[in-house]
Amino acid sequence: MKPQPDALPASLWAATAVPRPSYEHFTNDGSVDVAVIGAGFTGLSTALHLARAGRSVAVLEAYEPGWGASGRNGGQIIAGLKHNPDQLEAELGATLGTGMAREYGAGGDLVFSLIDRYSIHCEDRRSGWIQGAHGPKAMREFVKPRCDQWKARGVDARLLDQEEISRLVGSSRSAYCGGWFDPRGGVLQPLSYARGLAAAAQSEGATIYADASVRRLRQDNGKWELVLDEGSLRAQKVVLATNAYTDDLWPGLRRTVIPVTSFQIATRPLPASIRETILPGGQGVADTRRLLLYFRLDHDGRLLMGGRSPVDDNPRMEDAASLRSAIVRIFPQAAGAETEFVWSGRVAITKDGLPHAHILAPGLYAALGFNGRGVAACTVTGKLMAQLVNGAEPGELPLLVATPDPFVFHSLRKLGVFAASQYYRVLDRLEAR
Repeated sequence: MKPQPDALPASLWAATAVPRPSYEHFTNDGSVDVAVIGAGFTGLSTALHLARAGRSVAVLEAYEPGWGASGRNGGQIIAGLKHNPDQLEAELGATLGTGMAREYGAGGDLVFSLIDRYSIHCEDRRSGWIQGAHGPKAMREFVKPRCDQWKARGVDARLLDQEEISRLVGSSRSAYCGGWFDPRGGVLQPLSYARGLAAAAQSEGATIYADASVRRLRQDNGKWELVLDEGSLRAQKVVLATNAYTDDLWPGLRRTVIPVTSFQIATRPLPASIRETILPGGQGVADTRRLLLYFRLDHDGRLLMGGRSPVDDNPRMEDAASLRSAIVRIFPQAAGAETEFVWSGRVAITKDGLPHAHILAPGLYAALGFNGRGVAACTVTGKLMAQLVNGAEPGELPLLVATPDPFVFHSLRKLGVFAASQYYRVLDRLEAR
């Protein structure tokens, strides 16, 4: 095995993760049942579940597992999808909509079961999740219906009034007018979780290659050939799991999602006197803004704040002003906390706000578009993709298997994202009043 270069972008998670497993370096031609391109949560979960089912699996990652958004996200385990359960059923029908609501609603169960089964050390805590309403309209039209719909499906969720959410979050009373609490969620160290999934897949027999960029993909005598810099790999089936980092390896797939950069900062560990006043229950929090804020404490007592990035990638300390302002507004007791880390990663947005699976050609599959719900939703999707690859019919699975639907003006995406951001910022401010 060849040691891999330290290619991870700087972040809190890169600085505090468990040591990475040893990965293979691709040097020879070979053949497997299934090749998975991309080693984020989706690709690793797919590989793990395929290997458990007895398939020979190779995972090919251009950098190292967890390099993309899977190793840079907020580490919040959020049950369900962006859509409310009733909306899923109305848009997708009773069978698929109900199935997806149930399967993705149990995403936290799957994550924690894998952590327990494979003894993954990732600072996990099943503390629940809180969504804060940034204004009365959001509370009335979004938060209450969402909470009520999950309660109707047996979840022990509860609405939070302004007093209770301020107490649970440890925020100023003006930060949120209310919210809801979902006991299914929690938090973890996302890069450690990615590395744990990689080790779990290896323990089941999957081979993981780091520093292995696939340059071309082509069919040859009923099999797929993946061409790399130092050889090629043949596979009966291939899964593309590259999400917001999807390139032109398969024509047109990149244009089915809009990559949006999400930005985070983390303070230095807070003094105990301040730490104990912020999220004493250890939950992760996100709010209802269109340009949402999300925050939590890490296992060492750092306060993390995330939101829309002012830059595409590689942020600097001076880029953190807006998120520092959010900390001061929501947590005035932490106003003097020094920022220790800044980092960013890409989120893949789809037209309908749902994750998509595609059958691009016989034996060629893709899964992408998680819209900021990566930890649980990607893990669930990987399990379902393994079933699809193993021969399950699309209609048998609680998975949206759709025809790729590219954005028409994808080349203008940066201008569109900027314009939409300005518009959403105005709406968020008006609704917060």
